[in-house]
Amino acid sequence: MSFLVLMLAILIEKMSHWRATLQKDRWWYAQLQRSAKLLPKHSSLALILALSLPILGLALTLVVLKPLLYGLLLIPVHLAVVLYSLTRGDVRGSLGPFRDAWRRQDTQAASLAAQRDLLIQSEDPAGLIQAVQGHLLWQGFQGFFAVIFYYLIGGPLAALSYRLLVLTAEQAQQPALAGIATRTLHVLDWLPARLLSASFALIGNFILVNRALMHHLLCLTEPADNLLSQTGRAAIEVENDLTGEKGTASLEQIWLLLVRSAVLWYACVAFWSLFF
Repeated sequence: MSFLVLMLAILIEKMSHWRATLQKDRWWYAQLQRSAKLLPKHSSLALILALSLPILGLALTLVVLKPLLYGLLLIPVHLAVVLYSLTRGDVRGSLGPFRDAWRRQDTQAASLAAQRDLLIQSEDPAGLIQAVQGHLLWQGFQGFFAVIFYYLIGGPLAALSYRLLVLTAEQAQQPALAGIATRTLHVLDWLPARLLSASFALIGNFILVNRALMHHLLCLTEPADNLLSQTGRAAIEVENDLTGEKGTASLEQIWLLLVRSAVLWYACVAFWSLFF
């Protein structure tokens, strides 16, 4: 059923706007506020309490629906959770103003676009394009690959938990809760980030990616976004001079790298579903 749900998720994502309809997060931010007010001095317990209510509600729904119609009613629930757990917004589309400015070699306009649309600040043009490349890789990972990974190993409960932790880490109203969520995600991202980096090695430049990956393979402190930035840029053999068209072409290469990695992951899931 997992492979069917993932295929349906891709079809719905490409052919409809259901994801945007499902991805309403105000309820979660309100839940965080209530938990923080209830346990103001115990941030860890407040986050656990906030997570427990939607997770227990989803678990109860799955238990109730499982014996009905041979479990077919579970498919729309799984599908809704996966769609909700995917990335927010259009990651590729958000790069549009930056790409246009960078193609014109207008670094000032590109810097303003990156700050406004991507929340990236850099005075150095080389550092700016590298930060945008890393942003694209990170959003692809955290908005798709990590969700798929945890859905496959833990079902909709794990996928939903991961997305709620990401939302918590990104909000600034409760910095204590955001800090705990960020540290938790650092642990959760360790394995899927290395699996995605290995995918980059199989699809891109194996030698360069292997060199970057081996240096941080067992490192527990290396942030996942730094690792993916290094391995992703190594996979497409990024050049030092990325002004103008070369810079925008590198962003397109990174996007295609993510697409091919997704195909590889889906092929592996299909193989596993058929033979195991």
